[in-house]
Amino acid sequence: MISYYLGKMGLNNATKLIKNRRKFRWSDRKYKVKTLNLFARSDPLGGKNQARGIVTEKVQKEAKQPNSAMRKCCKVQLIKNSKVVTAFIPGNLAQKFIDEHDEVIIERIGGKQGRSKGDIPGVRWKVIKVNDQPLHRLWMGKIEKGRR
Repeated sequence: MISYYLGKMGLNNATKLIKNRRKFRWSDRKYKVKTLNLFARSDPLGGKNQARGIVTEKVQKEAKQPNSAMRKCCKVQLIKNSKVVTAFIPGNLAQKFIDEHDEVIIERIGGKQGRSKGDIPGVRWKVIKVNDQPLHRLWMGKIEKGRR
C-alpha cells in the first residue's frame, strides 16, 4: 500500500505539479483576463480614468424595477478613438447645461467590477465637465457656462 503512494509522489513530482498548475491556470477566467489585458482592450476609455468627448445627443434611460424614473443621459463620442458611449448627467435639471456638440469630460461611475451603478442599465460613465467648466459648479449656480 505504501509503495503505491510513493509511486505518485516521486522525486520529480514538484516539476509535474508546477507544470500542471501553469497549464490549468488558463481555465480560470480572472487569470486569463488579467494576463491578456482584456479589460483595457475592451474598455472604450482604454483603461484610463477619464476621457474627453463630444455630445452627439441627449437621451433618457428608464430606471430598473422597482424604481420608475427617466434618468437623464447623453451619448458621447470619444475623441481618442471615436467610440460612442452613454454617460449619466448627475444633478437635478443639470441636463439643461449640456447641449449637442459640447465638449465634455466623462469618468467612471464606480459600480461593482466596472459594471453600471444603481438603477441605470448599461450606463457606466458620468459627465463631470462641460466645455472645461465643472458640471457641479454650473448646476449649483456658482459659475456660468463658457462660450465655445
